[in-house]
Amino acid sequence: MSSKVVYEGWMVRYGRRKIGRSFIHMRYFVLESRLLAYYKRKPQDNQVVPIKTLLIDGNCRVDDRGLKTHHGHMVYVLSVYNKKEKNHRIMMAAFNIQEALIWKEKIEYVIDQHQGAQPSNGNKYISFEYKSGMDNGKTASSSDRESQFSAQEDEDEPHPNLLRRTTIGNGPPESVFDWTREIDSDLSNQNINNQAFSRKHWRLLQCQDGLRTFEELGEVDYLPRSCSKAMKAVGVVEATCEEIFKLVMSMDGTRFEWDCSFLHGSLVEEVDGHTAVLYHRLQLDWFPMFVWPRDLCYVRYWRRNDDGSYVVLFRSREHENCGPQPGCVRAHIESGGFNISPLKPRNGRPRTQVQHLMQIDLKGWGVGYLSSFQQYCVRQMLNSVAGLREWFAQSDERNAHPRIPVMVNMSSTAVSSKKNQKPNDFSVNPTSLDQMNATSRSSALIDEYSDDEEDFQIAEPEQEAYQIGLENDVRKTALEEEPAHEIDFSSFSGNLRRDDRDNARDCWKISDGNNFRVRSKHYCYDKTKVPAGKHMLDLVAVDWFKDSKRMDHVARRHGCAAQVASEKGFFSIVINLQVPASTHYSMVFYFVTKELVSGSLLHRFVDGDDEFRNSRFKLIPSVPKGSWIVRQSVGSTPCLLGKAVDCNYIRGPKYLEIDVDIGSSTVANGVLGLVIGVITTLVVDMAFLVQANTPDELPERLIGAVRISHLELKSAIVPKLEPDPS
Repeated sequence: MSSKVVYEGWMVRYGRRKIGRSFIHMRYFVLESRLLAYYKRKPQDNQVVPIKTLLIDGNCRVDDRGLKTHHGHMVYVLSVYNKKEKNHRIMMAAFNIQEALIWKEKIEYVIDQHQGAQPSNGNKYISFEYKSGMDNGKTASSSDRESQFSAQEDEDEPHPNLLRRTTIGNGPPESVFDWTREIDSDLSNQNINNQAFSRKHWRLLQCQDGLRTFEELGEVDYLPRSCSKAMKAVGVVEATCEEIFKLVMSMDGTRFEWDCSFLHGSLVEEVDGHTAVLYHRLQLDWFPMFVWPRDLCYVRYWRRNDDGSYVVLFRSREHENCGPQPGCVRAHIESGGFNISPLKPRNGRPRTQVQHLMQIDLKGWGVGYLSSFQQYCVRQMLNSVAGLREWFAQSDERNAHPRIPVMVNMSSTAVSSKKNQKPNDFSVNPTSLDQMNATSRSSALIDEYSDDEEDFQIAEPEQEAYQIGLENDVRKTALEEEPAHEIDFSSFSGNLRRDDRDNARDCWKISDGNNFRVRSKHYCYDKTKVPAGKHMLDLVAVDWFKDSKRMDHVARRHGCAAQVASEKGFFSIVINLQVPASTHYSMVFYFVTKELVSGSLLHRFVDGDDEFRNSRFKLIPSVPKGSWIVRQSVGSTPCLLGKAVDCNYIRGPKYLEIDVDIGSSTVANGVLGLVIGVITTLVVDMAFLVQANTPDELPERLIGAVRISHLELKSAIVPKLEPDPS
């Protein structure tokens, strides 16, 4: 084989066609230079002809298809394709998640190398990001709360390359909120990975035998009075993340050994391999003779993060096949789940931090309003963290390599059991669940692209004088680039109104740039970040559109802010966030400047090719107000939009329009589905910028930032778009 082989090995040849055989088809995959190919057998020389090949370039993408059942085996499926030729793709699968991650990383490394080698206007841009943690199948432990700010960081890594976040798991489904990102920022206290400065405040209720129990401070005005405050339990378990995750996902007899609130449960519907609707009967011992038992119907979603941690999220949901059960009160989970993060081993033993959060309304006409009842029952549920710790402390069964447990595919089970099972009878004994877990299920892998900010943080606390110097550099740069004349906003209009009041609804306002942290002038050397400061462009108008089809190239609309700016000789950057649904929505932002600074990073971005734009266009999101689940699902980690979703760039005479197709990504689509469902309760901040990689491009500056408050779907209008001449 050639010395230019990047990676090779046996993988499962995965295809959608039903072959009618019961054995796995193994193929030898080779990633050589920029060519991905697979063979029937391991090639010993160049005379062996590959079955199929795919040329890897900057337009290629690795799509995680998830955990699939293939001839009785569970495999992790990857699909490699070129965005310009989506029908030409290579499907490959691995038996474990680590092998899938290695292949995904290697292919994306080649993609990013090709993007980094492509000149834009005669310039070659080099990334200063460094890869950590995934070589040889090992995952980094950047979520280690004890070592995150004391251990040596990646700047000593000898092999720089472009990096994106690798996350296994679908984006959270509708109504499922990812609280774990905020939990992470709370525990690390000054973790500067959190781009927005929102903080949750917790009060320690109890600390017993190494298990800490917290209660959320402050009242939540959008939840019923019977809903408890959010509570969480935090503890350290001497086991690997994979072992704990396997136990948390189980619904068999082993759950009785560590979860004292579990009576029985079953699968209602499998949405995909990472999302399922479950029925769960609770075992609560608060005056059981007088209080009716509680049960739950909820969505469970899981994912595996790039640092080796696992996230499991819960949120109640109504389902037609899981109605109220006789003799039970249907409780409601507002948000909850587990966050399982690796810690440094101690004395050769693995250690993992387990956080279990629950915010639940136990319902009922009487005791549901008693705080003592709510708190007692939630504490009983959170005590499962102590149960996990004791289970592993008293168990030596760790020889088998842990695999993610297989969810039941109820399509076949339901048919066979329909004759003997009542429509709403979902109680399943542990033995039957064991049998069900041996059957097939399908899952999905996910790719959450970002510039992986957490890998570039430096130890806290930093020297105060040095920080002041960095912030002064940003202020100086902002003053140097500040336009000499203000733009008259009265000339521009959009159908979504602007309102700068804090309690305003169905409106937008300009978000303070200091709410976001960006790369400092010295980022290439010390990985520091500073408040972003003043925006480079002015946000002059926002449109909120709807239509029966996707709305592309909205800047061609007569009378829009981009056309008005063009008539005045101004330049506009139009960002069109396209939200797919039965009705298509578009949120359009018009950022205007009198002129671009010649030779600047923004100027090169505007006139660059699509590959360069895709590798640099960045979004920093934040949800300062809204349901806890939504705030954490959206998070605040910067995302390279061009690598996460399909972006179409339209260069007009005096504008650049960026059409961001959120529906092209399962991650973004899942999160947006969640957001759309509760959009009227949310306040969302978004900052857009061009990522700076080299010293002459730093510090980073925001194109602009916007805050959308309590948006109403009914306020969207159907635009009048002229036919696109292209």
